[in-house]
Parts: sequence; C-alpha cells; structure tokens
Amino acid sequence: MNNSPLNKAVVDSKIKELRIPDVGKASIREIVALVNLVEEETGTKYIRMEMGVPGLPPSQIGVNAEIEALKRGVAAIYPMVDGIKPLKEEASKFIKNFLDIELRPKGCIATVGSMQGTFASFMAAGNISKRKDTTLFIDPGFPVQKQQMMVLGLKHETFDVFNFRGEKLRAKLESILSNGNINSIVYSNPNNPAWICFNNEELQIIGELADKFDVIVMEDLAYFGMDFRNDLSKPGKAPFQPSVAKYTSNYILFISSSKIFSYAGQRCGLMAISDRLYERDYPHLQQRFKGTTFGATITLRLLYSISSGTSHSAQWALAAMLKAANEGSFNFIESTKEYGKRAKIMKDIFLKNGFDLVYKNDLGVPIADGFYFTLSYPEMTGNQLVENLLYYGISAIALDNTGSREEGIRACVSFVKREQFGELEERLKLFNENFSN
Repeated sequence: MNNSPLNKAVVDSKIKELRIPDVGKASIREIVALVNLVEEETGTKYIRMEMGVPGLPPSQIGVNAEIEALKRGVAAIYPMVDGIKPLKEEASKFIKNFLDIELRPKGCIATVGSMQGTFASFMAAGNISKRKDTTLFIDPGFPVQKQQMMVLGLKHETFDVFNFRGEKLRAKLESILSNGNINSIVYSNPNNPAWICFNNEELQIIGELADKFDVIVMEDLAYFGMDFRNDLSKPGKAPFQPSVAKYTSNYILFISSSKIFSYAGQRCGLMAISDRLYERDYPHLQQRFKGTTFGATITLRLLYSISSGTSHSAQWALAAMLKAANEGSFNFIESTKEYGKRAKIMKDIFLKNGFDLVYKNDLGVPIADGFYFTLSYPEMTGNQLVENLLYYGISAIALDNTGSREEGIRACVSFVKREQFGELEERLKLFNENFSN
C-alpha cells in the first residue's frame, strides 16, 4: 500500500464500522455505503465503478411530459395497475419498431422499474408447476436478481456462459432443462457485467429449447440497443435489437427506462408478456393465487399486492419518450453512445497499467465498448482486487457476485466523469508499481 492515496487505517475503520466480514465479497450496496463513509471522512473522491447508475442527464422529453402530467392533477389519481393506456400503446409500437415483434398493448405492463417486473415474474414462474420449481440463470448476471430469489424463497440454478457460446450453448442448456425442474431461464442482453451480446443463433437455441421443454424465457433488456457495433436506432428499420421473442412465444421482456432514457429516479419500466403466455392457464398458478390467466395473475394478484401500480406521472413521461422514439424524433441510442466512448478510454488506461480484460471476445470478435467491462490483475483473485483497489480510491465489485466463475471485477463506466480519467491513470500507475513486483 506504499503511497496509496487513502489512509489504510481510515478505510479499515469504516469496513469495521459497517461490519463487513470480507470486503472483497461485499455487495454493491455495501461497497456504496463504505465508499460514502470514506469519502466523507477523508474528502478524497473515489473513481466509482461499483454501481450501475445512469451518468447522463434525464431525457428532457420525459421531464416535460411529467411536469405537464402533474399540472393536470394526475398525482391525485390512482393509475390502472397494469399501466395507463397511452403507455401501453406506445410500448407495443416501440417493441414492433425496435425489436420487430408483434405484441398487443395488453401485455405491455408498467412496473416500478424492471426490478419489480422480475420480482413478480419470478413469483409467478415459481408457482406454475409443483415439478418445475427452479429458475435457471445464464450467468454472469445482475446480482440483485439472485437476492430476489432469496427473498421469495425460490430455487435457482446457474452456469457461467463463458465457455458455452454459440452452438455449445445448446448442449449445456439441454443437459440442464432435461431434468424437468426448470420453469424459467433468465439472462441480460447486452450482458451485465460481461457486455457479451447473444446473437440470433444463440437466441434461437434458447427459444427452441424453451418450446421443447416448456419453460418461460425472461430477457432483461436494461441496456436496450446499446451494442454500439450496430446501429439499432432507426424505428421500423433493420437491424433490430436481437431478442428471443423472434424464436418462442414463451417469453417475458423487461425494458427499463433507467439506462436508455436516464430516467432511473422515477422508477418506471416495462414488463412485456407474449400474447400466448399472457392468456395461458396454469392450474397450479391459479390454485396458488386464485387468479385466472398468467397475465391476469401477474397484474391483478401480484403487482396489485406489491405496489398497486407505479407512479402515475412517470408513466406519462415514459409514454412520451417512447412516442418520440417511435416517431423518429428522439434518437435515444445516440446519447447513450457516450458510455461506449468512456469505456474505450478507460479500458486503455487499465490495460496500460497491467490489467487485462476477462470477457474480451464476443464469438471471436472484440467485446463491444459499453456500459460495463470486466478486468483482472495478475496473481489476484477478484475479491483481492476489489479490496486492494479500495485503498487506491477505486471501487468496483467482484465478478463472483455476478455468478461468474472467472476471477476479476466488474467496472461500470457511467459514474466516472471524463475529468477523472487523469486521476484514474495516476492511481492505476501507482497501483501497478506497488503490485507488479
């Protein structure tokens, strides 16, 4: 720790204060709390890469629409549990325009962010059958989804997709699904944290096996359109955001406003249930929740019980942003390209100072520059790297928190400002000098 920019005793005292037994294994929120305390005590600002939060201003289209909605008095009115009609209609158009998928407005449901959507979906899928009592996560993935499973008391299995790309994915999935206990498959695309992007061949494999073994696919599209290697910004024109919805009718999509519209604070997202799945009867699910169809159970039993809908004014904001995107007057992907630009610069700084990328290839081509990337350092586990970097004013989370079997850390670019790049380089240079011998 020679010449590290932070006093080790201060950092250690805050770890003790928060009662974190192993800081290398700390959760995202524990790292956030720790860094906040150290910054407050020392006045030294961290290079913060632990939290996947937007780092761009919110869409003014959404802000203006929400202000107008509040002026109309919507704050005094309960919205429909499944979402206001304009939002549902624009969501259906958006899915057609940017995924090339036909989906009725009925199945486009407003949620308190994608987090509530996954929570309700896990609860529903976990009760469709006595035999199918387990969710399969294709990892690495969003750590909090495993926490949701824990809170719900539901079973899950995982595997790291690192060695199972392309056609290898079929055999791996089939070996697990053939056991007959899987009710759903969960993954993100683009992936949090590896930033790999499943292509149409892989999505077709997932879709075909979902049909063969009758499981629900839950596709998390939090980083919708952010594979910047392809221009996915033109409504109604190819190329479209790749989706498993092209290859199966057993799907639920989660579309967040947090990253693509920088509208995280208002907690309004979308859950999109396929027409067929929405109307499907599951006798065990109906018995458990006294509902009717899968979709009606989600809305009138689960979402109603959890929050009775989401913010009325924020729904008008999201509807306006979707409408502008549908009409081609709002290129929401163009603004998010800033994340890719930051990622490229930050990767170069890390690589120049002894680090390497963990997930570096995407089916034989270099990984895209985007919201996240993954890093390793020689002769350090991911947990050791998290801990050691904390003393140099750099925060991240270990890859094992995300279900990865690889050693390393997840770096999020969104909260790192361009004016911090010089400081990042100085700290990494010192880190490398102290640990490279």
